[in-house]
Amino acid sequence: MTTLPRLALFLAFLLGTALSFAPSTSLHNRHAVLIKSISTAKRSTVFVLSAGGFEWEDPTSDQADPGVENPYKNPDLLKPADDGKDGSSSLKVDPARLLSPRLRGCNLYFIGMMGSGKSAVGDAIARRMGTYNFLDTDTILERATGMTIPQIFEEEGEPAFRDVEAQILDSVHAHVRCVIATGGGLVMRNQNWSKLQTGLVVYLDVDSETIMKRIEGTDRPLLQTDNPLETLTSLMEERRERYEQADVTVEVTAEMDVDMAADACIRALHDFIDDNPPAWKQAKAKAQADGLDWVD
Repeated sequence: MTTLPRLALFLAFLLGTALSFAPSTSLHNRHAVLIKSISTAKRSTVFVLSAGGFEWEDPTSDQADPGVENPYKNPDLLKPADDGKDGSSSLKVDPARLLSPRLRGCNLYFIGMMGSGKSAVGDAIARRMGTYNFLDTDTILERATGMTIPQIFEEEGEPAFRDVEAQILDSVHAHVRCVIATGGGLVMRNQNWSKLQTGLVVYLDVDSETIMKRIEGTDRPLLQTDNPLETLTSLMEERRERYEQADVTVEVTAEMDVDMAADACIRALHDFIDDNPPAWKQAKAKAQADGLDWVD
């Protein structure tokens, strides 16, 4: 059987089956993908409605509103760091835990260049959130096809890889409560943005020199050139306009480790939610300000 039909069979199985992915509990297999049936827990305090054969929770319901605010702007959640010796403050709770209810099931999509830390940072954030699963589209793609990404590039070429990548995104975007790390070039296809925009998109902005230090010696297919740094810089400039369409941009410097980058993303997401409340919440606030009753 040739490679292309084999890919088609794997993708038909992947896209035609109800799948749920969960992060691995093994430290030695951080990005393992576990396939299991989907189960939805229904909270008795939330009205579950039927629509088009699916069950969903009315986001305008007061019962569905967790009422969680930005922890960085809540003095009740602040405490002195190191017993206040240096006058600085930290949070009593992990703000990632409070991010989960504020997202209310909305997926997080991490975009950016290869080596920017999408997988490491996304995985760290999902673990800290507690109720979100981490998915890596490259890992899912390799498991679904039984081939490595360099093999697909070598045997079928980049266009074939991008076709498979788009179908993987089609599959995973239907799930909720996921942190999803995407391939660096996925943003270049317009059709992929219709899926990305169903969630919040986070762009990890890392300079090319820092990326090269991280990925030096790897077999990245697009960097098999005489001057990998020049190639990387050119790719970055080609994609920058697309990356900058993200909802949130986080600049990651060479001095930042995974936890620091995750902290920056979490704070930026809390601030973004504050600055962009859902339309129903704005309407409710206006009605209450005008002395009107809000009818659920």
